[in-house]
Amino acid sequence: MNIKKATLSDLESIAHLFNEYRIFYKRPSNTEGAKTFIQERLTTGDSVIFLAGDDQGVIGFTQLYPTFTSIGMKRAWILNDLYVSEDARGAGVGQALLHKARTFARETGAASICLSTAPDNDMARRLYEKNGYRQDQIFLHYELEL
Repeated sequence: MNIKKATLSDLESIAHLFNEYRIFYKRPSNTEGAKTFIQERLTTGDSVIFLAGDDQGVIGFTQLYPTFTSIGMKRAWILNDLYVSEDARGAGVGQALLHKARTFARETGAASICLSTAPDNDMARRLYEKNGYRQDQIFLHYELEL
């Protein structure tokens, strides 16, 4: 397995996995919308995507969005998406993607990586906790849907 930073030449592979990721979170399939969204992220550079691949092709990805911590006066990253294709789960792909995200965050001088996941996504929660992520006990997370 290898992990690499995605480029526009990876668009089709990412879009396919991104669509699967959205379906996992109970969104309707929208391959063209997924492709457009990922193409915009890669073109504008407003996210960084890492791909995991093997001999069969792309089997997982993670997408990081930049932000800043005012209190820490440093860059931070939001790990917004992490997805591994069903047939590749349990083979260390998620672990490798998290390791790459951590290495990248350190290389960019970030103070932290934050993420959110569904409360019932037990497999992901175990993976995150195994890798040192802890549920925030200091701040409550709020969201305003528009």
